[in-house]
Amino acid sequence: MKRFEGKNAIVTGASRGIGKGIAQRLAAEGANVAITARTLDSHPTLPGSLNETLAELNAHPGTHIAIQADLADADSRATIVPHIREALGPIDILVNNAAAAIYQPMVGYPLKRRRLMLEINLLAPHDLTDAVLPDMEAAGEGWIVNLSSATANLAVGPPFPSDGVKGTFGFYGTTKAALNRMTSALAVELHPRNIRINTIEPQAAVLSEGADELVGNILRPDQIESMEAMVEAAVALCDCPIDRCGEILSSLSLLDELGLTVMTLDAKTPYPGGHRPV
Repeated sequence: MKRFEGKNAIVTGASRGIGKGIAQRLAAEGANVAITARTLDSHPTLPGSLNETLAELNAHPGTHIAIQADLADADSRATIVPHIREALGPIDILVNNAAAAIYQPMVGYPLKRRRLMLEINLLAPHDLTDAVLPDMEAAGEGWIVNLSSATANLAVGPPFPSDGVKGTFGFYGTTKAALNRMTSALAVELHPRNIRINTIEPQAAVLSEGADELVGNILRPDQIESMEAMVEAAVALCDCPIDRCGEILSSLSLLDELGLTVMTLDAKTPYPGGHRPV
């Protein structure tokens, strides 16, 4: 029996990048996977789409579906879990991966963009968590994984570093710090119900399509980790024991703690680069 066989999983923001990688790995290990994002077929500037990811998931056994929804809109995201539940059944695993990352200085940051990032990065994970909890409580267990970021860490100074993008990711980091705190607060309530909730963040940069656009040209090789390493760490939290709950974790440190071998996204062989891209 495969590791996630018989489990139903939701992965948000799975058109490309880390979300796509997590969805691929869950499907490869037997889960029925539902993916969601705003557009089905194309993005105006980035490669990848829900339908492209779905086609790759369908190479694996199981039932896999794509749900088009706008996580920035409360009414739209309220439709996600009911549609998935109707197609797959009760939800066992929720991966809140989708994020809006608009980098610019905090001073003068437009209200419209602040609201957009709060909706997608904080309120949507809360709403989706609320929506899947009845299934997890009925099953007596469940797993929720929130994708965070090292940008949530406090700036050290003065003087404060502002090289690269350090002077422009402040509001994005603010939303991720709030996500970390929300995870901790929810753990207090969910741990007694045997539901695990944790956050995981890349320890180094993962050059997804969006990240490559933002910072790909300013990073050294030692500042980059492989997509496979990040996915390995995230998936480890999709079937973790109940004593792992409410934690704010970094990918490479978690892999080292657990002694995990980084596998390819199809879960068939060890990834040759391990922690680093090849």
